[in-house]
Amino acid sequence: MGEPAKIRGSSGKLSEMAKAMVPDGNLNACLTCGTCSSGCPATGLMDMDPRKFIRMAVLGMDEELERHDWVWVCTMCKRCYEVCPMSINIPQLIYEIRARWPREERPKGIRASCDMHVQSNGGAMGVPFEDFKFTVEDLVEECREQEGFENLEAPIDKEGAMYALNQNSREPVTEPEELMPLWKILHKAGADWTYYSQMWGGENYCMFLADDENWEMIVRKQVDHLNKLGIKYFVNTECGHSFYAIYGAIRRFNIECNFEFISIIQLYAKWIREGKLQVNSDWNKELGIKFTVQDPCNIIRKSLREEMADDLRFVVKTVVGEENFVDMTPNGVLNYCCGGGGGSLQAGYNDERREYGKIKFNQIQQTKADYVITPCHNCHAQVEDIGHHFNGKYHTVHLWTIICLAMGILGENERIYLGEDLAEFGL
Repeated sequence: MGEPAKIRGSSGKLSEMAKAMVPDGNLNACLTCGTCSSGCPATGLMDMDPRKFIRMAVLGMDEELERHDWVWVCTMCKRCYEVCPMSINIPQLIYEIRARWPREERPKGIRASCDMHVQSNGGAMGVPFEDFKFTVEDLVEECREQEGFENLEAPIDKEGAMYALNQNSREPVTEPEELMPLWKILHKAGADWTYYSQMWGGENYCMFLADDENWEMIVRKQVDHLNKLGIKYFVNTECGHSFYAIYGAIRRFNIECNFEFISIIQLYAKWIREGKLQVNSDWNKELGIKFTVQDPCNIIRKSLREEMADDLRFVVKTVVGEENFVDMTPNGVLNYCCGGGGGSLQAGYNDERREYGKIKFNQIQQTKADYVITPCHNCHAQVEDIGHHFNGKYHTVHLWTIICLAMGILGENERIYLGEDLAEFGL
C-alpha cells in the first residue's frame, strides 16, 4: 500500500474544501485515475483539466486557482462527477471558486444578465413585466387568427390554475413567434394554465455567477407568488438550465413549495400517452427525415436523470418515428455537455466554448441526422453556433416546433429553425 498523500501549499482553504469532497478523506485512493478528465470536453483548454484542477486544490495551490479563468470555461455539467469512482464533486468546487471571485471581476456578460433579471423583476433580458404582458396579448390575437385557435388564451396570474409556466425571456424579446407553438400544444391538450408576473423569466444567470443571494431571491419570489396563486404544478418550459436553477434552489435554500415542480417534457409525454395530444409520425414515413436529440445536462444528469431521458425519447420517437430517430453515443445521463451551459454563452471565452463543443459537434455528425431537437435554450444556441462554426449541415429545433409540425398546426411564421425540406411542409 502506498504512503498517504501529503498536503502541502499555502493557505490550503481550497485543500480543505477538496478533502471534504473525498469519502473518508482518503486522497491516496483517488485523484489519479483520470476518468474525470478523459470524459470532460473542457480538458486541455487553458492548459487545465478536472484531474489537474483537483490535484492543485488538494495541494493547497489556492493562489494559482482562485483567478484561473478555466472556472468560467467549465460548464459544471457534472459528467466528471458522474463517472468518478470516488464521487468527488469537482463542479461544486468550481462553483465555490467562482463565488470567491470579487463580483465586479466575474464575467461581465453573466453579471449583466443576473443584474438585469434582478432590476427588471422579470428575466435576464431586462424586460419589465408590462412589456412581456403586451407581447403576450398581441401574440394571442395573432394566434387566434389561425383556424382552430379562435379561443386560445394565454392568461397571466390566473388564480387556482392547474399549471403555471415560466418563459425564457429570449422568445418575447428576440423571437416571439416561438411562443405560439407552445401555446397551441397547451390549447390542444386542454390545459388549465397561466403565466405569472413575479420574476416571470425562466432563466437565472445569478446561479451561473455563483451569486447565491440573488439566485435564491429570484426563485423565492417566483415560489412565493405561485404559492399565493394556488397553482398545482409549476411547469418549466423547454430549457435545461432554468429547470435546474429552480430545482437546485428549492433544495439548496430549503424553499417551501405548495406545488409540484415539473418539466413541460413530462407533460408532453403524459398527454401523448393519455391521447390528449393527437400526434404520430405518419407525416415522416415517406420523407424519412432523420432526427437526433440533445440531452440537456441540467435537466437529465443533474436532476431528473433516466426518467427524463426516457420521456424525452418517447416523445421524439412518437413524433418523428422510431425508424427516423438516431441517438447520439453516449447519451442520456452520460451524454456530453454541448458547452453552452454554466454561463459560457455570456462568459466571453468564445474560442474555448466552441472548442469545448467540438465533441458534441462530432457526436451529431456521426448520427448523420438532419435535425437536432434541443429542448434547452442554452443547448439550442450552442448547438446551432457550433454547427455554423464547424460547417455542419444539420438544423437545430425546439421540440415544440416538431410536435406542432406533426400535428399539422405549425403556422407559417413559426418555422424559423426549419430547413428547406420542412419550411413549407403542411402549409
